[in-house]
Amino acid sequence: MSFLVIGECVADIVRAPAGSGAADRVHPGGSPANVADGLGRLGRDVTLLTQLADDATGRLIEAHLKGAGVRVEVGDAPERTPSAVVGLDARGQASYTFDIAWTLKGGAPAEPAPRHVHIGSIAAVTAPGAATVLAETERLRERATVSYDPNVRPALMGEHGSAVARVERCVALSDLVKASDEDLAWLYPGEDPRTVAARWLALGPAVVLVTLGAAGSFAVTRDRTVAAEAPPVTVVDTVGAGDSFMAAVLDTLAGRGRDALGALGAEDLVELLGRAGAAAAVTVSRAGAQPPGRTELDAARETFALRSVRAW
Repeated sequence: MSFLVIGECVADIVRAPAGSGAADRVHPGGSPANVADGLGRLGRDVTLLTQLADDATGRLIEAHLKGAGVRVEVGDAPERTPSAVVGLDARGQASYTFDIAWTLKGGAPAEPAPRHVHIGSIAAVTAPGAATVLAETERLRERATVSYDPNVRPALMGEHGSAVARVERCVALSDLVKASDEDLAWLYPGEDPRTVAARWLALGPAVVLVTLGAAGSFAVTRDRTVAAEAPPVTVVDTVGAGDSFMAAVLDTLAGRGRDALGALGAEDLVELLGRAGAAAAVTVSRAGAQPPGRTELDAARETFALRSVRAW
């Protein structure tokens, strides 16, 4: 089973809360890169198609990803590696200020041929590179399943109506979509996340997952909905939590084709939310986007047993 992730790498410059006396920290980041990192740490065969500059942060990110077993294909080399200043509030919640351009030109490598393609965040909606992302996804989806995480960054989304249209195009290309309640609140102000998830299902995906932060998560298919509470954990920061959730989802569903995704039962969804929630819990318990490896995730899944699951 081979995965191809297409999207940005970002150097996350994490600012400590004001008055804490702590120093800033630099972490390799970018939502698609974090998903690739999570899959690599779980032992999956994964390639990241991205753009990186030949500068100090670019080399740092590339070494970090290769250390997790990720093949890095540089489709474009910008003048400098994108960065984001990450501010943390007293609860460890992250906010972002970006210095990023997305100009990807090169396509996916011929080998290994991916069985699954993951896209998302800045790379899927930011011109001109988004055109390459969508073209490659449309080309590869004939023989690969597709997942998408909008990971909305309002400062980079442009005009709201156009941004929603771009996101919905990506949703329609996908077999599985994951979004946060914060993503949906920006895209569709005032709408219930379950209403949005049902509408997205009608666009084409077999499964829509929504994370709700400390309130847990839920999964929706055409036949059922399953909701789970979040594992109890002390939060250090939330950087990369959604990406760890996404990587664990893809790992859990690895090898299931389009028809199998559409046939997921309640027990499948319970296990899916359990493993993904455990991965996110591990990540928020330590600084930066540090997803668990397989042994750590298996142990966390046992430790963080689902406290409440509802299916209907």
